Amino acid sequence: MQALGIEMEEVSAEKVVATMPVHGPTRQTFGLLHGGASAALVETVASLGTYDMVDKERQSVVGTEVTASHLRPKGRGTVRAVGRPIHRGDREVLWDVKITDERGRLVCSGRCTVAVVPRYGIE
Repeated sequence: MQALGIEMEEVSAEKVVATMPVHGPTRQTFGLLHGGASAALVETVASLGTYDMVDKERQSVVGTEVTASHLRPKGRGTVRAVGRPIHRGDREVLWDVKITDERGRLVCSGRCTVAVVPRYGIE
């Protein structure tokens, strides 16, 4: 999160909101927001929201699948991600994440599946 400049505005099991600057570490070769940075933002939002749902003494979370459809180029400024769970299972949670620009225009639409795993299983 720190390397990409991701900042959390709201984290709950119902909704997660984060921002990320479009700058050096998040730009691709041609100066636009890198798709991988958008995907990392999608997974970060989904993972932190899922972590808010689990028993932290016994469970942890790990992203297992992320998709990102890049819809609008963005060369500078800040993007804002809003994620909401669309399926909550005992072992996995599916999130829908929308990334928008400062004017509220959709830059990227993503989905992320986050697995709920035993805490000892990832250490």
